[in-house]
Amino acid sequence: MAARKRAANRYYSGPPSDHFDGTLFFNPGGRMPGRLTDLLKWQFSGQRAKWPATSPSPFPQARPAAKVEGADLTVTMVGHSTLLIQTAGLNILTDPVWSQRTSPFSFAGPKRVNAPGIAFDDLPPIDLVLVSHNHYDHLDLVTLKRLKQRDDPPVVTPLGNDVLIGEAVSGMRLAAHDWGDRVDIGGRTVIHIEPAHHWSARGARDRRMALWAGFVIETPGGKLYFAGDTGFHDGINYRLMAEKHDGFRFAILPIGAYEPRWFMAPQHQNPEEAVQGMKLCKAAFAAGCHWGTFQLTDEPMDEPVRRLAEALEADGLPPERFRALQPGEVWQVPEIEHG
Repeated sequence: MAARKRAANRYYSGPPSDHFDGTLFFNPGGRMPGRLTDLLKWQFSGQRAKWPATSPSPFPQARPAAKVEGADLTVTMVGHSTLLIQTAGLNILTDPVWSQRTSPFSFAGPKRVNAPGIAFDDLPPIDLVLVSHNHYDHLDLVTLKRLKQRDDPPVVTPLGNDVLIGEAVSGMRLAAHDWGDRVDIGGRTVIHIEPAHHWSARGARDRRMALWAGFVIETPGGKLYFAGDTGFHDGINYRLMAEKHDGFRFAILPIGAYEPRWFMAPQHQNPEEAVQGMKLCKAAFAAGCHWGTFQLTDEPMDEPVRRLAEALEADGLPPERFRALQPGEVWQVPEIEHG
């Protein structure tokens, strides 16, 4: 009997490539996400650590400056993978999520255990939004609607996510791009769309129909790397970033949502892998994200911080080079010394 034909891609159509088979996206030389049976095995394993219902950040909510000019670089943690990057007169948000839950439902799903590190009304005018992929903890349509109404910023995102966002947020300025593309922002700032080892889905019937990615932000003050959501993938993409971009002033790397490894390794790196990623991509400084706000996996809430510190010590790296940022924490990132 002939194999059943796969459903057409509802988000994107285009020619096959080394990461698109004509219908679905995939990780070249990588691993597919787990099957439903694997998901159920994990969910019913009973190994999930208990997080507190609330865990306020030790930092107060930040009130960012309207702009940060020139080569100065200020990074403020909002929570999970949402950070405000301020440099070269631009205010850039990564994967903005201000909602209480990362779920298709307002009454169920992972719930925020700490308040956003910046109150939404205290945000400076946003010039650009980067959305790495369509999982609910990274693509929050409610927040994007609020940003559209308030600042009308352009959104740069991988292929296919523009359709999903555009159907929900009328009139949003969307630019969807493939791995390897570049977008000139102006003022000597360029956004590069780069590979990540992950997957995508908003439900059970749209797996891998939209692309996932990381971003390199090329600025007058140096290159910044937001890896998005990614598995370590033997460091392949980190080596590629070093070869292509020759190092970074600053990198934002995920350090949480990694247990159990048998299920999570393809899509979420652990703190030890994040440290190796920082070294491989040649980042002078790094911020750990994707931890401590929404419980997505089994590890205790504070474990990523402890394991990051241990990994840095084991590699002989000073802790000030790689910080696990908490909501409201502000980092004035040093410039790289040359010569």
